[in-house]
Amino acid sequence: MHFSIPETETRAGEGGNAAYVAYNIHVNGVLHCQVRYSQLLGLHEQLRKEYGANVVPAFPPKKIFTLTPAEVEQRREQLEKYMQAVRQDHLLGGSEIFNSFLRKAQQETQQIPTEEVQLEVLLSNGQKVKINILTSDQTEDVLEAVASKLDLPEDLIGYFHLFLVREAKDGAFSFIRKLQEFELPYVSVTSLRNPEYKILLRKSYWDSAYDDDVMEQRVGLNLLYAQTVADIERGWILASKEQHRQLKSLQEKVSKKEFIRLAQTLKYYGYLKFDPCITDFPEKGCHVIVGAGNSELNFQVKLPNDQIKEGSFKVTRMRCWRVTSSVHKPQALTLHVSQVPVNNGTSGPTAGKSEVKLELAFEYLMSKDRLQWVTITSPQAIMLSICLQSMVDELMVKKSGGSIRKMFRRRANGALQRSDSQQAVKSPPLLDSPDANRESIAKVSSKLSSVSLRPINHSSSSTDIRANDFHGNFAFEGIGEEDL
Repeated sequence: MHFSIPETETRAGEGGNAAYVAYNIHVNGVLHCQVRYSQLLGLHEQLRKEYGANVVPAFPPKKIFTLTPAEVEQRREQLEKYMQAVRQDHLLGGSEIFNSFLRKAQQETQQIPTEEVQLEVLLSNGQKVKINILTSDQTEDVLEAVASKLDLPEDLIGYFHLFLVREAKDGAFSFIRKLQEFELPYVSVTSLRNPEYKILLRKSYWDSAYDDDVMEQRVGLNLLYAQTVADIERGWILASKEQHRQLKSLQEKVSKKEFIRLAQTLKYYGYLKFDPCITDFPEKGCHVIVGAGNSELNFQVKLPNDQIKEGSFKVTRMRCWRVTSSVHKPQALTLHVSQVPVNNGTSGPTAGKSEVKLELAFEYLMSKDRLQWVTITSPQAIMLSICLQSMVDELMVKKSGGSIRKMFRRRANGALQRSDSQQAVKSPPLLDSPDANRESIAKVSSKLSSVSLRPINHSSSSTDIRANDFHGNFAFEGIGEEDL
């Protein structure tokens, strides 16, 4: 998540006898909530009480007298750094104290009362799943409600996640972000005030070996099958005419497992594709389509001479990465605290658009002794960073011999009340013939090294970056002798 506090506003207090400064917290350029200094101080004191003063970062001190404009700006910067530091800390940022504070503030800011509502969640094939939830239900609640409606077993819930997407007129989805534990999905999508924004259920893992777990159960198989068909239809997974014929034959026979097995052998299976954007590799100003999957970022680059080339950057050779705004302010996490004028607690008509130009830059080991920064300029930079982190997490779990199979935990306050009726996942229509005019792509470099894992070394590189400004990659492997 990307936090920002770009601006403050002084507002009259109750009765008009006093004034206070309000701070807007933005996530990915969209207003999440509005808070006062006293509320943030209360959060800080709760964290100190629970985790100790030596764990929680320093909080901007109180002032006895009214703040000058310069002091207001200084405090804003300090609060932004504080929120960033808390979110970056695995213990504090993942705590229920921190996340419940943000959820409550989001609901109060958007002025949406707690009541039962119907929320529409899309599947990859466009099917709509309607669930009854409370407006105050967090992401975990909503995911559980969708799973219950589809009759998806609890031990498979961890293989799926909810995403905020924007649906184009042609039905294609542009992924904005994974819904986080600190937000209320109904409030998040409703506050955007734009019917193009939807909530989508999609698998949340990268290694296709985990497909076996999902396909053990009927609903999991149906969800994976529907997503695979949709990805082929939209051109995310590439298939030759012969492969397309085989896939269509398996569809007609309703051989879903065999269909998925064949799809697993195809190029870009399991990848998430991003909207066209700009990169500085191999030279500045190149147009690129980025795909994330198979422990890599895949580039399909259009060079200035209109030549199309393709290359892949393995996650295991990224020493670190960072997300920055147009003013190149380091953002070490996806939560950004920005200051914007208060607008009655709403995000305004441009809520869905990023207010700043975002860049994802990663430091890549091009050869044994050469690191190079590669930059992607894209409104989806945050989502790209989230994909990188989840790929690294998955690699580390696999390296340690663990499994991503997760038992969905139930909170002490019990399960939600909802309709008993289950909804079946509908089979997608038969595949259309592939586009014979699809442009061919020239293949360039890159292979995966297979040396042992070792911790990242935070020594300085060609660019001077402080250790807390970027994501260190503990899955960084370097290059083995077989790569030389």
